[in-house]
Amino acid sequence: MKLIETIRNIWKIEDLKARILTTLGLVLIYRLGSFIVLPGIDPTQLSALEQQTAEGVMGLLNMFSGGAFANASVFGLGIMPYISASIVIQLLGIAVPYFQKLQREGESGRRKINQITRYLTVIILLFQAPAYLANLPDVAVTSQGLMFKISSIIILTAGTMFVMWLGERITEKGIGNGISLIIMVGIIANLPFAAAAEFVSRFNEGGGLVMLLIEMVVLFFVFAGTILLVQGTRRIPVQYAKRIVGNKQYGGVRQYIPLKVNAAGVMPIIFAQAIMFVPIVLVGYAESETATGFAAAFSDMTGWVYNLVFALLIISFTYFYTAITINPTQMAEDMKRNGGFIPGVKPGKKTIEFLDSVMSKITLPGSVFLAIVAILPAFAMIAGVDRMFAQFYGGTSLLILVGVVLDTLQQIESHLLMRHYDGLMKSGRIKGRTGGGPAVY
Repeated sequence: MKLIETIRNIWKIEDLKARILTTLGLVLIYRLGSFIVLPGIDPTQLSALEQQTAEGVMGLLNMFSGGAFANASVFGLGIMPYISASIVIQLLGIAVPYFQKLQREGESGRRKINQITRYLTVIILLFQAPAYLANLPDVAVTSQGLMFKISSIIILTAGTMFVMWLGERITEKGIGNGISLIIMVGIIANLPFAAAAEFVSRFNEGGGLVMLLIEMVVLFFVFAGTILLVQGTRRIPVQYAKRIVGNKQYGGVRQYIPLKVNAAGVMPIIFAQAIMFVPIVLVGYAESETATGFAAAFSDMTGWVYNLVFALLIISFTYFYTAITINPTQMAEDMKRNGGFIPGVKPGKKTIEFLDSVMSKITLPGSVFLAIVAILPAFAMIAGVDRMFAQFYGGTSLLILVGVVLDTLQQIESHLLMRHYDGLMKSGRIKGRTGGGPAVY
């Protein structure tokens, strides 16, 4: 079989095998840490916290942390504070000259930006950790007092920083993007329980199995559509002039620039989701479920206010992230430097305007479809699908799963092809997000 042969080829490549085992080991450490409860917390009294994270925005927070939020784990705050800090730094890179200068300094500038991002992550954690502790049920806290709060804040902060470190080590010594894999593992950890809960609820209903079959068919089409969104491209022909090398003249060569329909990948939806978490943090976790007005509107995942703002943020961030990912001016200069041009378009300013126009046109449907996929869980919940299972009908969950899996498989395939083994697919190569846009940090 093709699969067995591919696994054997992977095992023959010592470097790839070591990277995969390293990734699995570090992911295992993360999952084990998700069940280590904070000192001074009685884990048998956390039912109130589990019930609170069963729905709404807090359910999303718990999903991203792989259940660590509801477990009052040392990794309870997950990786989202680091994502939030990264968003702030990237926004500053647009408006603040100092960060723009760092972005142009190459590797040294990137290291400086990473250092600033870590400091900002700690500052965010020092605000989020006390709010998280205030949300813990009183019966679960066995050790009240100032020392408990100080030690728990330090542990929660250190836990998130350790998770961030694990992600960086996976990226450096493992396979795939570490932060993305950590988020994906947290999402997948909830999938078996969500599917089982939905199956049991449908089995207990009259005609429920027929409805479950319909749900599976819809989920399949949503999954297929998401893959098309991640992989979709618009190919622009580029004609290269004749070249003379030595005494030989080579004819013109036509190549293509693949511009992705969704060049920003899953980043816009993560940016928007992080901002949608802000109101619940500002009002405090404990008050979020009983809040009214502004806070209540942004805590109701099935409300039209929440989903409208969420969709508009995703569309806006898609254009924003595409603008900083795809640089038409740089592309036009590279083509001119290498003797290339787009047929029917003059080099220089006209080429820049053409590329910018094409990107704007293909980004609009991509951003709208991205927004639709993001709010699909709300429609699934309104239709009566279990909240946990509904998260896999779209939104951040599905996009991260599809994007991260494709990126990881693409890296594995690159290792195989580089050593003259067959790839993972018989026809064509796997297309991840790395070709047209960055992954999730």
